Amino acid sequence: MLLLVITTVIWAFSFSLIGEYLAGQVDSWFSALIRVSLATLVFLPFLRWRTLNLRIIFLYMTVGAIQLGFMYLFSFRAYLYLSVAEFLLFTVMTPLYVTLIHDLLKRQPLKWGYASSAVLAVLGALVIRYDRLNEDFWFGLLLVQAANICFAIGQVGYKRLMEIHPIPQHNAFAWFYLGALIVTFVAWCAFGNLEKLPTTTMEWGILAWLGIIASGLGYFMWNYGATQTDAGTLGIMNNLHIPAGLLVNFVLWQAQPDWIRFIIGAGLIVVSLWVHVRWVIPRP
Repeated sequence: MLLLVITTVIWAFSFSLIGEYLAGQVDSWFSALIRVSLATLVFLPFLRWRTLNLRIIFLYMTVGAIQLGFMYLFSFRAYLYLSVAEFLLFTVMTPLYVTLIHDLLKRQPLKWGYASSAVLAVLGALVIRYDRLNEDFWFGLLLVQAANICFAIGQVGYKRLMEIHPIPQHNAFAWFYLGALIVTFVAWCAFGNLEKLPTTTMEWGILAWLGIIASGLGYFMWNYGATQTDAGTLGIMNNLHIPAGLLVNFVLWQAQPDWIRFIIGAGLIVVSLWVHVRWVIPRP
């Protein structure tokens, strides 16, 4: 749980930095490629293959390709159509995706207790950011939902792989990032715009922070934490980035939220986590 909270704080800055400094100024395909490339370099020294069969390597690369590769491609494009606040709003369905995909992968009936606590977290996020939406609502919504589904599949898939094919997690993440790197490199070669590369120290600095800290360390801590908790708690934790992201947006850019809705919504998310831990998770 602690790792998930720390990662949430780190990621809270990512939304505003991307929306304020990169979206519309730096090619989105290039941003995704650099972010994944730097994260890959962080874990490249831990790459091991001699004790692994090709099937396990392929599975971890596939999870990385989905969770980071495709997710970044969708999310960076979404910032071209959405404000930071709208982007945060459209991530509210992630907890439901996590619980549904978890049950699907384990071929078991849906746990309605898990789904109910996730719905409560979704309601909390909606209370915070339900407001008028711009004309790009539908396309932005589709892009973010595609990113959310990829993120959920990756989280649950990694957690499941660690249950059935456990390997040292620093080794797993080296293959994880390589899978994402292949996807983003192919996308940039196909769609990248060489005229919209970073031109300022600020833009390069943000990409470095996003790649090394937010991705390189952040996703490792998040997925490691995911293996230490249940799917319901993991789903709820996915929505804590919404109040955290809005607070960062307020502190750095004075994008003042509706404080009444913010407090009520954040309270619902915290309550959903408490209800889940206290009443839903089976006791030993």
